[in-house]
Amino acid sequence: MKILITGSNGLLGQKLVPLLVQQVDIQLIATSRGTNRMDFTDGYEYQSLDITDAQQVAEVIEKIRPDAIIHTAAMTNVDQCESEKDLCWAMNVKAVEYLVEACEKYQIFLCHLSTDFVFDGQSGPYREEDLPSPVSFYGWSKYAAEEVVKRSKCPWSIVRTVLVYGITNDMSRSNIILWVKSSLEQQKAIRVVTDQFRTPTLAEDLAMGCWLVVNKKAEGIFHISGKDFLTPYEMAIKTADFFQLDKSLISKVDAKNFAQPAKRPPRTGFVLDKAISVLEYNPVSFEEGIEVLAGQMK
Repeated sequence: MKILITGSNGLLGQKLVPLLVQQVDIQLIATSRGTNRMDFTDGYEYQSLDITDAQQVAEVIEKIRPDAIIHTAAMTNVDQCESEKDLCWAMNVKAVEYLVEACEKYQIFLCHLSTDFVFDGQSGPYREEDLPSPVSFYGWSKYAAEEVVKRSKCPWSIVRTVLVYGITNDMSRSNIILWVKSSLEQQKAIRVVTDQFRTPTLAEDLAMGCWLVVNKKAEGIFHISGKDFLTPYEMAIKTADFFQLDKSLISKVDAKNFAQPAKRPPRTGFVLDKAISVLEYNPVSFEEGIEVLAGQMK
């Protein structure tokens, strides 16, 4: 099977590439904007691709003719999406339209990454059949992209995920575990919210979920996340406990105390029954995820 990944320089992309090169009978083409940022080059091809350029998308896919595309590239900074709406729409919606057009032409299986932010967070954790109702422009852009995929005439799946954390060799963004560890090691007091709920997802688990979907050509919507339903405050306490740091430096706070341009859904998280039964998806616990990151830090 020939698989093309978009956004291979991102966190998920950098977990998918090493996972997929280990699989038997897979020809892998990794694509992203600019130069390849992976720390190895064996076992796959790299192709520069700007997903917002319709002609480039059409030409690259016509040349490669993959059997499946895993579309991970997106604008995911929620506050930036709120302030740069045109760029957000170009990256998160128009780009999906270009990919869908090419997938329809060659009947390519499209695995599209989406988010818990398509929900309003009033009644999480959510199942696949629950109705989206976004509260931010980022959420609306991802919901609009889902609708593009659902209307397409190619085989497709939508993989929604929640609060992805992990480490790459060229980290451009931190995550809650690294932030808490670094702050407490420097004896900095931190305030962490107690009124938001998520099922935080180890990047390696999300990569495995995508591979299970593509390998089985499993169509429809799948919720792929961690299995623990936690507040950021609980995540911070678990991180402090794991690294044996001073958790008295962590104080509870409500989300309303933070001024952020984009509204966040208070209570998301996912029910994983479908992914477990259909895909045999088996994510780690949050504590096991911290252990994975700790090992990679060494």
